[in-house]
Amino acid sequence: MNIINNYKGHAGVEYIFEYADEDSFDDLDSSKCTQTYGVCFHDNKLVIGYNGKKKTWGLIGGTIEKGETFEQTLIREIQEESNMEVLSALPIGYQKVIDTRDDSFYYQLRYVCSVQPHGPFVSDPADSITEIKLVDPNEYKQYFDWGSIGDRIMERALELRTKFN
Repeated sequence: MNIINNYKGHAGVEYIFEYADEDSFDDLDSSKCTQTYGVCFHDNKLVIGYNGKKKTWGLIGGTIEKGETFEQTLIREIQEESNMEVLSALPIGYQKVIDTRDDSFYYQLRYVCSVQPHGPFVSDPADSITEIKLVDPNEYKQYFDWGSIGDRIMERALELRTKFN
């Protein structure tokens, strides 16, 4: 399924978001992949993080560092931002983010994950996530609403997570 949305960034920049379901990211240009985020589940609850700087709730994840695979980034970011271990992960899809000023683009990858806590969440080393919460996945829009692309990511995550049982 492909979904296209327009988005105005914080600095007024216009972006086009093109979302596509994907079972593998092998065909993407890895140099254009900048982020991995997980739709993480623990005990049938969705794990979300509060970004204290932006004052927003969202998924757990972050920037791919040089030399890391997509999965290594996902595992590291989830551990850093939630103090949880990834038990299983599957690709959901990707979002191609196009800057309308120059048509440059990059990819943001989305995974569904089964996770378990290492212990209580204390702090994120990058100091961006200040709180985590486990919520009913059907109530995620009380915390964030990313329109039709976000709806599809959540729908696909709920479908795919049944493969973990």
